[in-house]
Amino acid sequence: MGIKVTDAAAVRAKSFLDSRGSGLGLRLGVKTTGCSGLAYVLEFVDGLNPGDEMFEDNGVNIIIDGKSLAYLDGTELDFGKEGLNEGFQFNNPNANGECGCGESFNV
Repeated sequence: MGIKVTDAAAVRAKSFLDSRGSGLGLRLGVKTTGCSGLAYVLEFVDGLNPGDEMFEDNGVNIIIDGKSLAYLDGTELDFGKEGLNEGFQFNNPNANGECGCGESFNV
């Protein structure tokens, strides 16, 4: 299935990468934390690690490690504003639920 990147997320990701001046793309992963068990991790990538998978959508490279891919396959990366808050949003078809604050999810 891979990872989808909306137009809004692509514009923002490209802006961050351009401001940084370098980078292969963005790493999307998960870590164990929070009240629901897993949290999303989004960071810059300068090189691939063994076991990484790279997906390109809407002009943005998304890199995911093999362990995280099981939880993230089919996820849509979006960017939105709600009131004074703005940030990347994860529309993950594998998530069964989220905690009340939206910082973690479970599968």
